[in-house]
Amino acid sequence: QVQLVESGGGLVQAGDSLRLSCAASGYTFSKLSMGWFRQIPGKEREFVAAISRSRDSTYYVDSVKGRFTISRDNAKNTVYLQMNSLKPEDTAVYYCAASFGIGLRDEDHEYDSWGQGTQVTVSS
Repeated sequence: QVQLVESGGGLVQAGDSLRLSCAASGYTFSKLSMGWFRQIPGKEREFVAAISRSRDSTYYVDSVKGRFTISRDNAKNTVYLQMNSLKPEDTAVYYCAASFGIGLRDEDHEYDSWGQGTQVTVSS
């Protein structure tokens, strides 16, 4: 079982930046495909970004392209989400997810383990 722990959320103003981190344990991190999702109360969880096992491929939802960057450090068993030029509509609980499968995945049912989430609030 993979354990995931997110950190780095908080309250910021529009235009600011945040970096989320997700530390993984319980499995060989370099064999996991990783992703970030977000959820607003009352709405379905939304895909944000994904990164392949070897870091050579990434994928983003259109609304964050050019502003968010997903990366991973396999030596530290950690995946990151650098969020720049934040907007109020980015406000959500952000979840880290891990998949035993190969390749980039943008559907939540394709992921096998989830973190507890970290709140990001962007004020206007």
